[in-house]
Amino acid sequence: MARLLSLIALSAVASASQIQQPLHESSSSQTAINTNSKPLVSTEAIQADIKSKNLLKRAKKLFEIAQLGVDEYNHPTRVIGSEGHLGTLEYIYSTLDALGDYYTLSNQTFNAVVGNVFEYRLVLGDKEPESTQAMSLTPPTPNKDVVFGQLLFVENEGCHASDYPTDTPDKWIAFIRRGSCSFGHKSAAAGKAGAVAAVVYNNEKGSLSGTLGQPDKHHIATFGISHKDAQEYLQDLKAGKNITSSAYIDAIVRNTGTTNIIAQTKGGDQENCVMLGGHSDSVSEGPGINDDGTGSLTLLEIATHLTKYSVNNCVRFAWWAGEEEGLLGSDYYVSQLTESENLKIRLFMDYDMLASPNYAYQVYNATDAANPVGSEELRDLYTDWYEAHGLNYTYIPFDGRSDYDAFIKNGIPGGGIATGAEGVKTKEEEEMFGGTAGQWFDPCYHQLCDTVDNLALEAWELNTKLVAHSVATYAVSFKGFPKRTSVKYSAIEDGPTRFHGPKLVM
Repeated sequence: MARLLSLIALSAVASASQIQQPLHESSSSQTAINTNSKPLVSTEAIQADIKSKNLLKRAKKLFEIAQLGVDEYNHPTRVIGSEGHLGTLEYIYSTLDALGDYYTLSNQTFNAVVGNVFEYRLVLGDKEPESTQAMSLTPPTPNKDVVFGQLLFVENEGCHASDYPTDTPDKWIAFIRRGSCSFGHKSAAAGKAGAVAAVVYNNEKGSLSGTLGQPDKHHIATFGISHKDAQEYLQDLKAGKNITSSAYIDAIVRNTGTTNIIAQTKGGDQENCVMLGGHSDSVSEGPGINDDGTGSLTLLEIATHLTKYSVNNCVRFAWWAGEEEGLLGSDYYVSQLTESENLKIRLFMDYDMLASPNYAYQVYNATDAANPVGSEELRDLYTDWYEAHGLNYTYIPFDGRSDYDAFIKNGIPGGGIATGAEGVKTKEEEEMFGGTAGQWFDPCYHQLCDTVDNLALEAWELNTKLVAHSVATYAVSFKGFPKRTSVKYSAIEDGPTRFHGPKLVM
């Protein structure tokens, strides 16, 4: 791992204009490979290469790597900045490096923000709301100690200074309705108004967890609670009752360097690339073997088998860092592309969570009407494949929850497939896919139990074959696929974005 770590440190001080730094210097013998002796990749051949036993072997290795995070986090994790994530990067890199000179390997190191909440407690009046959750990237309470204060109602959605009370006691806790602006904006506004902590309550059914996003010096310890739990306190506050409360969060928020890894075929038209990605990191709470070990390992398995074939169009694989902290790696990657480099990417395919135990076969509903032209054609490639295999599928929102977001916003057609996260399977979906209605698609989503035992291997193998099909299809030809002409597109706005990554931002 020392080789990769030294390269990460060096690239951290590299010029921002150097978009991708080589992970190792190519020797003089590593010239562009001659792929003429290899058969052109076909979807049938590369699908036949995919075996669940090989995917499972990689998953077991990844869980072993996650154990490297135990010393710091007291449990397995691959969150950015941890030894588990550094081990993941080394595993991906060393696997690709062992494939010879089929790929050009590059890295891209950037500064990221990572947080960890160790412990929290919220008492409002004489009760602890059952739905209480500390926001991701929240700062701790002052001195990581309990703070006491009166709970005060905030007008409107707490997005403006005028929403906050001015006649306040020395210490008070802001009670803020969700909506109109981000959680981070609310936390900072409450901090500026003098609150020692903030509680954001949901404006719709269900519990509330999210992220404060980029740290702000005015952020204060911030919690989320459900709409149901909030009702009692809202009634009491409107009736003029005093609610003496306490809040406690032990957390850290820190900067860390982390790295994207890119592998691009040396063969194929370098001006027309099919690109696909998955994220290499997990949340701090667990090892992330499904989320997104399955996506990142699917890419690694396909990249390994692709070396047996030639391609007409270049294929670019990406392993993003910092997805769980708000799509940091993919956002940074796209932000550094020049217009000419942007236009070389004909489409981007996102693969995140491909083996949820209570799975459904899900396809992002990426239409051309609301996204760069070509997104719908990619969507239909997935659905055509499922239909050809006699399989059911469902459409899911294309709403910014994963690493396709920056590509779409910069004119690059995109899409992808998944098997479900914290969504609840319906009775209709139970009839379509089996499993259990009324439960999450992944009951271990963002939890310690997201281990090797949390994988539906049949779904993973099948979806990996579909990913291989998508790669082979566009590696051979973009015939009929819309040509790229611009890095911009006119999106249909449907209100503020609720997600930027897996966590709610507002």
